[in-house]
Amino acid sequence: MVFFGKPKFSFDEIPPLNGKTVIITGANSGLGRVSALEIARKGAHVILACRSKERALPVVDEIKAVTSNQNVEFAELDLASLASVQKFSSEFLGRHLELDILINNAGIMAKTEFQLSVDGIEMQLASNHFGHFLLTLNLLPAFPKDRPARIVNLSSLAHQLTRKNGIDFDDYNNPQLYSPWQNYGQSKLANILFTKELQKRLEAAGIHNIYVNAVHPGAVDTNLAHGAQYMPPIIVSAFKTLLAVKPEFGALTQVYVATSPEIEKENYRGQYFIPTAILATPSNYATDGELATKLWDFTVGLLSEKGFKNQWIVD
Repeated sequence: MVFFGKPKFSFDEIPPLNGKTVIITGANSGLGRVSALEIARKGAHVILACRSKERALPVVDEIKAVTSNQNVEFAELDLASLASVQKFSSEFLGRHLELDILINNAGIMAKTEFQLSVDGIEMQLASNHFGHFLLTLNLLPAFPKDRPARIVNLSSLAHQLTRKNGIDFDDYNNPQLYSPWQNYGQSKLANILFTKELQKRLEAAGIHNIYVNAVHPGAVDTNLAHGAQYMPPIIVSAFKTLLAVKPEFGALTQVYVATSPEIEKENYRGQYFIPTAILATPSNYATDGELATKLWDFTVGLLSEKGFKNQWIVD
């Protein structure tokens, strides 16, 4: 895999996006912030879907000032809370806007200690998978029917760091088996499996204008990495100095998948990309169609049990 060298894609290659609406989760910092800035620069209506209003509003103001695009806004979204996802989705759908691009960028990485979300789901799986799963399916009615649209799911090379058949359906909530990296890897594997299964189900439903793809952005120096508190300071320092790339480089692949005409030209659907804008093959688990279907059914079943349903989530 290639992580360095001259990028295959640059922000200058983003086509005009005037009239398009884009939602980016976790866009107040890191890769999301850079993506929001560069996409807004091309004229899109950009919604920063973030948990913290205090952290997001200064970024909204910054983007408006830098790009002269005043059609940039904040909307509150906590992906670790299914009720928050439902509220955000309902409010967006109530505006009757068409959604052209959804970038599921937000994430939690390798939390030191086991923690349950407010919905009783292991926190990394809750935020990285369940929250984005419900958000995406809730928003599908907003996607246009007469022109191409994109869904981008942020995964990670860490999707290979899993345990027990890739997804631990039986013990995902067992604190005795919790491992920061393996549980993170499980959630990132879920992102790829969701990507492939969603694309398959959209096409089976006769929806052919939505391109769903997953991205590994590379080792990026962001707040996500800084939040991995289990790392000794010397390891964090070495990571930042020797391995990590800046968010401006790390965001290239997800912006490529979200905006480049090449995605439609090459008919990239249900694929996995690595830096920079390179089509790659993920792990064997990530290409397991039966596992993808099992994860979909498992997720739909749990969401339905908790009372969160839509036309894709039924008993």
